[in-house]
Amino acid sequence: MPSSTGFTRRQVMTTSAALAVTALAIPTAAQAAARSTSSAASASALDVVANMQPGWNLGNSFEAIGADETAWGNPRVTQAFFRRLKAQGFRSIRIPVTWGQHEGPAPTYTLDPVFLARIKQVVDWALADGFYVLINMHGDAWQWVPNMPTQHDAVLAQYTATWQQIAATFRDEPRRLLFESINEPFFTGSSGDQQNAVLMNELNTTFHSVVRATGGGNADRLLVMPTLGDTPDQPKIDTLLATFSALDDPNLVASIHYYSFWPFSVNLAGYTTFNAATQQDLTDTFDLLHRAFVAKGIPVVVGEYGLLGWDSGPGTVEQGETLKYLEYLGYYARHRGLTTMLWDNGSRFNRRTLQWNDPSLYAQIRSSWTGRSGTASTDQLFVPKGKTPTDATITLNLNGTRLLRIDVGTRPLIRGVDYTVSGNTLTIAAATLSRLTASQEYGTNAVLSLRFTEGIPWAVNVITYDKPVLTSATGTTASLVIPTAFNGDKLATMEAVYADGTAAGPQSWTTYQQFNVAFTPDYTAGTITLPTAFFDGVTDNTTVTLTFHFWSGAILTYTLTRSGTAVTGASV
Repeated sequence: MPSSTGFTRRQVMTTSAALAVTALAIPTAAQAAARSTSSAASASALDVVANMQPGWNLGNSFEAIGADETAWGNPRVTQAFFRRLKAQGFRSIRIPVTWGQHEGPAPTYTLDPVFLARIKQVVDWALADGFYVLINMHGDAWQWVPNMPTQHDAVLAQYTATWQQIAATFRDEPRRLLFESINEPFFTGSSGDQQNAVLMNELNTTFHSVVRATGGGNADRLLVMPTLGDTPDQPKIDTLLATFSALDDPNLVASIHYYSFWPFSVNLAGYTTFNAATQQDLTDTFDLLHRAFVAKGIPVVVGEYGLLGWDSGPGTVEQGETLKYLEYLGYYARHRGLTTMLWDNGSRFNRRTLQWNDPSLYAQIRSSWTGRSGTASTDQLFVPKGKTPTDATITLNLNGTRLLRIDVGTRPLIRGVDYTVSGNTLTIAAATLSRLTASQEYGTNAVLSLRFTEGIPWAVNVITYDKPVLTSATGTTASLVIPTAFNGDKLATMEAVYADGTAAGPQSWTTYQQFNVAFTPDYTAGTITLPTAFFDGVTDNTTVTLTFHFWSGAILTYTLTRSGTAVTGASV
């Protein structure tokens, strides 16, 4: 029975042990000497993880909750798929697996032999194609493992039994197969940080002892262990370091996930660009990982990376800003000795066509594995329709490269005539813009391909536009659809405030609302939709002023009035 503090007697004892372990986060002289004598093994772990770069995730397949691996919309995995993926340049695959739904009852928690055989088949295919493979415990981390604070013994028994069966099944696989203890773990009903640290340590150390006890290839197999939530912050890292120090095993790997600075990752709070603050978040995080782990001989796998906004809908994070983020992430991960694994739920590399849904995104990712690419402050040049253009300037992010030339299709522009370069400032001549937008059709009229001495070209869309127009609308709190003439422009973000200037909408801490959550543009239909998610954060019988910010720099104001479930809107 839990005590009044929420801890069982066993947990209190474990807490004391964990506190002792925490005190050993910095190795003693004896431990340092021991690690020195096993430096070859430690280097081997670093070498293995380095050889895994770059990595990719088989997301939304075997961790899917449902009838089988197709339950979340992806096709069955085939050996041909792995061969095609290998041709894309990836060297490792992380295969997320949810085990609990395929297990029998306590006390044995016997895994379905058909499911287990299918996982082994897929793992063996990937290994046969030369991949490093990482399998984990995935969806279980949000299904039954979170109950550990209140159902400690039951959860630990299932966790132990599950890993015993996994480890036994894969005992004789080559060392290119790695195990990961759990994905993004968290605990429900915990008393706080201290108990979270105790439970996190217990999961990882149990995983370690269970796998090592099975012997064979598992005796020195690389074991990947996450921080709480796979979060890269110092207190959680300290807990994992304490675990590693106590285990004193040279074949351990740290795991975290990185989806960028959150407001940028989902386009919230006005973070529409990969700006200095967003870049600093990345460098601070990767510096911390290098300092905490890599510099001490502990390899790090960034087990998932990407942008959270990818799952919200198209255009959440503007294309050029996405590419700048990916270019810098690839570069700085190399700089800090981190192995990265792209999260792909099936929307990046199409598992039916075996083609990239966005080839430019893939090209940028692949280029970043080995070098740097030049980018620029924007990938959009807006030219007003029906007006004589003026010279346009763009700041180049040279990243150690030089601009060689600019092409439009197969035709190069003439340096000194069509454009000039002074330091990192590129100027496109007004006459050139006039020629490129001669069709005067709304939208992209031409694409400038900036070619640098290294890396991939940077595309700049030359866009003809007029100021967008918003039309009055009526609707309900279920949905308000605003007819919008975008006129070649695109929406960057939206603000929402009450009459007193305070924030309206679901994000009350910022006036800038979340793209594709609080509002969604549809450029084909010519609409901006405000869904229930927005109105859930709007007080009844109020007037809200919306400010729409467009990429051209245009700013439009729109007024909403809510009365009960009825909503009316009008352009200001």
